[in-house]
Amino acid sequence: MPNLYSNFDGYGSSYKTAVPSVSMNTGNSVWVIISLVLAVVLGLVLYFTFLSKKNEGKNTGFLGWMYDFLTFKKMVIENILKILYLMVAIFITLSSFAMISSSFLAFVGYLVIGNLVARIMYELFLVVLIICRNTTEINKKLTNKEVVDKKEEKE
Repeated sequence: MPNLYSNFDGYGSSYKTAVPSVSMNTGNSVWVIISLVLAVVLGLVLYFTFLSKKNEGKNTGFLGWMYDFLTFKKMVIENILKILYLMVAIFITLSSFAMISSSFLAFVGYLVIGNLVARIMYELFLVVLIICRNTTEINKKLTNKEVVDKKEEKE
């Protein structure tokens, strides 16, 4: 009769398969630590060199777009929200047809109320973005007005 437990080293794991996973986990841990250190160093270098206020408006083309993107002057979330809303609305509309066979009233309710709730949620997220954009514009106008007022005082 063969020994059923000869290849196992307790808890159902083989010693031969356990050793490579330990060394792989060690390698992964080292890479995670190296990645963390590099991310901190490169993040600080980029922040204090490329993203400094003295570089505002100096870059054009891709670097100008990258500067605006990394300083959050261009909001990407609005386009992402639009795409997500369309996907959710299409999903709700198509999945509501699965309810026709059980109840026509449930189908209409899911179709109408589901899309209405999705639209309301989308608009709430959009209102937050619009408030952010308007606040930023007001801040820019106030800053520009203060600069003009200071120039007029000097003259």
